Amino acid sequence: MKKLLLAAVALMATMSVNAQQMFLKPMVGGTLTTITGDHSDDNKMKVGLVAGAEFGYNVTEQIAVTAGLLYSMQGSAIKDVDDNLNMDYLNIPITFNYYVIPGLAIKAGVQPGILTRAKYGDYDYKDSFKSLDISIPLGASYEFDDFVIDARYNLGVSNINDKGSHTNKNSVIMLTLGYKIPF
Repeated sequence: MKKLLLAAVALMATMSVNAQQMFLKPMVGGTLTTITGDHSDDNKMKVGLVAGAEFGYNVTEQIAVTAGLLYSMQGSAIKDVDDNLNMDYLNIPITFNYYVIPGLAIKAGVQPGILTRAKYGDYDYKDSFKSLDISIPLGASYEFDDFVIDARYNLGVSNINDKGSHTNKNSVIMLTLGYKIPF
């Protein structure tokens, strides 16, 4: 009986330790975005919103892996024009996080994005762009209590144009505040 009780306590302790290694992080914030590449001299940064959540797993005290789903307002403002090119994406960031010191992580990964909308003024331009965008998120985050401030630069690596011979890529700066919920 003692062995069975001891085994049950050990199993519950192991489950408790493993449960603390996983977390969900709802997050919300802002973006500064533009489109770079061919004929982008007239493009300038545009402000947008980002919201969603990431699921994470702490592999060790210094290494974590996260995967998320983020709605991101992207696109570009154009010099001397009132309308913006507004593009909305569902991004799926997958990042590897290395904790330099407790609470401070540097991160890098890959991020596929699915285009959900592309409008310039009242005109729909979604058919002019590829439905899939690939970028490389690079950044850092700082955790205090269960809050997380995350700053990233998403470097576009795929051409987003679907028509013509122009090469253009998304360029996104993202700042979010999240809340880490361990489970």
